[in-house]
Amino acid sequence: MKKIAIVNGINLAELGTREVEIYGHTDFNTYLDTLKKCYPEVEFLYFQSNKVDELAEFMLKNKENDGIILNPGAFTHTSVILADTIANISAPVVEVHISNLFGRENFRKNSLITSKCCGSLCGFGLKGYEMALFYFVN
Repeated sequence: MKKIAIVNGINLAELGTREVEIYGHTDFNTYLDTLKKCYPEVEFLYFQSNKVDELAEFMLKNKENDGIILNPGAFTHTSVILADTIANISAPVVEVHISNLFGRENFRKNSLITSKCCGSLCGFGLKGYEMALFYFVN
């Protein structure tokens, strides 16, 4: 059984109610239940925090998982801490963003973590998580 962690950063607990025109109407726990039903062969760990140090600590504690799917939210553009954490763990990390960062404000086009990840997905909505999961299970 593969062990995959999904780590969501700042403001992602507000999915389903926050800027629904960008992020949609589905909350993440509902979506996670769907993933669990579709991938019963995967052991999921889920963590969300608005604090970058808690995100880094969770990834360090799960550094030997088969994979980590990370949506750091706005920390993407500001967090050297997350970049350094990704660089220093053995679990491969796929960066996921619900919106297309390159179709939004200019500052969102800069990611401090992309170069540390084995892959990056953006603009596919919640489906990006499943695409990252597909990478890890195949």
